[in-house]
Amino acid sequence: MTQTLHYAIHDVASYINWIYFFHAWGFPPRFAAISRVHGCDACRASWLADFPEAERARAAEAMQLFKDARRMLAEWDADFATHVRFGLYPAVADGDDLLFTDPEQQERTLRLPLLRQQHTVRAGEPYLCLSDFVRPAAQGVPDTVGVFASTVDAELEHLYENGAYADDFKHLLAQTLADRLAEASTEKMHQEVRREYWGYAADEQWTIEELLVEKFTGIRPAVGYPSLPDQSVNFLLSDWLGFADIGIRLTENGAMVPHASVSGLMLSHPAARYFAVGKIGEDQLEDYARRRGLPVEQARKYLAANL
Repeated sequence: MTQTLHYAIHDVASYINWIYFFHAWGFPPRFAAISRVHGCDACRASWLADFPEAERARAAEAMQLFKDARRMLAEWDADFATHVRFGLYPAVADGDDLLFTDPEQQERTLRLPLLRQQHTVRAGEPYLCLSDFVRPAAQGVPDTVGVFASTVDAELEHLYENGAYADDFKHLLAQTLADRLAEASTEKMHQEVRREYWGYAADEQWTIEELLVEKFTGIRPAVGYPSLPDQSVNFLLSDWLGFADIGIRLTENGAMVPHASVSGLMLSHPAARYFAVGKIGEDQLEDYARRRGLPVEQARKYLAANL
């Protein structure tokens, strides 16, 4: 199953994780609480009064930033949208690789090499790989794994950048909101996948606040993040899923354009959890390069941050 979804701005705005928005502007997480305050003047004044005197000026800045962000989202609603493409595929684990099959074209397959964790936090913990959360090929029964990509209309990242309407503050605000909208669209899509398209958590009733702290079953590791650090796997996933169908193109290193884009996997195993691959040795680099079918030096370039 492969689906393309298009969301209006107002459909995904409530899924924005404002903690990360404020973090991008240099505010600690506690300032993001303004997003949960009722919009009346009395409620905002009460929220502001809860801060120590020394922090109130900074809290007032956060309040104004949030008002500017909400106003910008409202202005965008009639003209812009976000876009998500995802697929649910039969898949099995083959060591540290995932093997995908296209149910609509049985001869079409994808081998996705992954990396195994090299250092654990606590003694005795297993060294994890994302393939550990997928049914092994030896069992003879396929599991299901999701692949996704989310993005925004490309124009959003360039609003207020040049011309008569150029405005440095608004341009930076637009870029920050575009990033959050791509993530929010992924959150909404994943909820719909769990409840409807895949349906492994059809009775799920989490609030948005609970979704944002990931109380749901399963994980959604994103490309370029600690569990899936090699950005170049976007080349494999894009060919498989069709990132171009929602306007995403890749740079020579596998970075996505628009920058406000997210890609990754969806795993349903109830014990699945995030981890950091961390630093790898020369032996794992060579093994990974072999499994990817890449020259070692090219793999070294892609994995420079993990060496």
